[in-house]
Amino acid sequence: MSTNENTPVQDEQVNTNESVENVEQNHDQEPVAEVTEATIENKSETSENEEQKETVDYNLLSEEEIVDALTKLISENSVQKIRKDVDEIKTAFYKKYRAGIDKAREEFVAEGNEEKDFAYPLLPLEKQLKEIIRTYRENLSAHELNIAEGKKKNLAAKNEIIEKIKELINSEETLNDTFNEFKTLKERWDNVGQVPQENVKALWESYHYTVQQFYDYIKINNELRDLDLKKNLEAKLQLCEKAEDLLLESNIIDAFKKLQKYHEAWREIGPVPHEQRNSIWERFSAATSQINKKHQDYFVGLKEEQKKNLEAKTLLCEQVEAEIEVTKNSHQQWTKASDKIIEIQKTWKTIGFAPKKSNTEIYQRFRAACDKFFESKKEFYQKSKQEHEENMKKKVTLCERAEALMNSEDWKKTTDQLINLQKEWKTVGPVSRKDSDNIWNRFRKACDTFFNRKEEHFANIDSVYEKNLEEKKALIEEIKAFTISDDMQDSLAKLKEFQRRWSEIGFVPMKNKDEIQQLYRESINAHFDSLNLNEDKRNTLKFKNKIEDLMQGGNSDIKIRQEREKHYNRLKKLENDIVVLENNIGFFSNSKNAESLIKDVKVKIDRARRDINDLKKKIRMIDSMNK
Repeated sequence: MSTNENTPVQDEQVNTNESVENVEQNHDQEPVAEVTEATIENKSETSENEEQKETVDYNLLSEEEIVDALTKLISENSVQKIRKDVDEIKTAFYKKYRAGIDKAREEFVAEGNEEKDFAYPLLPLEKQLKEIIRTYRENLSAHELNIAEGKKKNLAAKNEIIEKIKELINSEETLNDTFNEFKTLKERWDNVGQVPQENVKALWESYHYTVQQFYDYIKINNELRDLDLKKNLEAKLQLCEKAEDLLLESNIIDAFKKLQKYHEAWREIGPVPHEQRNSIWERFSAATSQINKKHQDYFVGLKEEQKKNLEAKTLLCEQVEAEIEVTKNSHQQWTKASDKIIEIQKTWKTIGFAPKKSNTEIYQRFRAACDKFFESKKEFYQKSKQEHEENMKKKVTLCERAEALMNSEDWKKTTDQLINLQKEWKTVGPVSRKDSDNIWNRFRKACDTFFNRKEEHFANIDSVYEKNLEEKKALIEEIKAFTISDDMQDSLAKLKEFQRRWSEIGFVPMKNKDEIQQLYRESINAHFDSLNLNEDKRNTLKFKNKIEDLMQGGNSDIKIRQEREKHYNRLKKLENDIVVLENNIGFFSNSKNAESLIKDVKVKIDRARRDINDLKKKIRMIDSMNK
């Protein structure tokens, strides 16, 4: 703080033996307003926090809006104040730009094109953005160069002031002129701007030492010195009041930054009267401590919030990683999963920063998981393209086979063949969307052509079926009226004739088929039962009659195959039972009543062998009739 300019100074008024030395010694001992280590640390964290603070979410703007926002930002603000916003704008723009490229590539590939043929044009907006950023960087470099040059000039100016104060010490001018010149130099010193950071401490120590030498030399009189100390006291009281006002500041970051400036101003102000030195410093220090405490509490809360953000982001990483492990085999599944990942990414953007030491790591983890997901999706669609091509070949073959059958008049066989082709069609995977409708319409047209012809054909034979039904009813009545004669061979021949006539009569309406078949089987079997035949012969005839009935009905191949499998499975079970029973005979030989137990087992074995022979005979009969 400079000496009061309105105080007259005369050489003859200077008392070299007065307390000027004591005052200057007090100046050396004045408590200096220091920024504590904790304060420095918090200030550093404040800077980092300011870098993290987001005022505009550029990710919500379109590419055109982003370029407009950058143009407006640069035109309305100083280049040194918008570095963070420029970086965020650039990041937001290229995120959308790359997303547009990725989307265009996926659509290009989804349309059946080769990915290597994909080319994305350079957008005019990107060129415009690059030009604006280039201009901004040139302006920023020029600004930073000007600041550095200015600091060098300020350093030279302050060194020149120190040298001029040194010259005053040996000046032969009157004390009044010398002191006035000293005040002018101090004002010049106060008005010179910042110097390079590496020179601040040494420059201040040199200046402080030179001023002290000047005061020692001129032995300023007590009255003038007291006025200077009083003025310094008033200035420091104002700083105390300003510091205390900061306690009411709602923005603790702004309050802390202002406090740093007050501390710098405090150091620039000279000493105060000795009796008030401690009290004024304690008042200023008390306000400083409270602001520092609020500042520290703020960062404690900020760290807790960042810790919770880290936990939330970790959970999102785990959700994406879990989704990667889920197997997805269809376009619908991938679409659903992609929507889920996109929602997770949107949630990520709403969460603030994690602690500094973890923020980059958790972001890299999240990005790696998302990249892996979308890379897997890309691989799926590349593989799907190959599968679509193979499926297309298979479906073209099915179409050709169906078209070869669509004009057939072998209704039963062709119906089965087309049904099998339709079943086979369902087993073939999908084809590309651009081909799906065309190939399906081709296949359906071939099938519809045949079945429409079949429907038209059978619409004309309903009357024939009704006639067949009446003939079969009449034959059943004839069978019922038939009487077995004493001549067994003649009766058997007559029954076989009934069977032949039944087989020669054509189809009946579907709704009457089972009922008329049952009536026939009951009437014919009744005669077989009355024949004077042994049971084995009678059963053989009845079984043969059953097989003939199956061969005349619908789906005869399937029904006969099922009948054979039923007998074959029964035969295998009986063979296994015999093995078990024969093993049991060995166990029974050492037990009481062994003879009785063994006898029962042998009876069961004999019965099983007879049944096996009967089953083999039936299977042979089925095979011979179904050739």
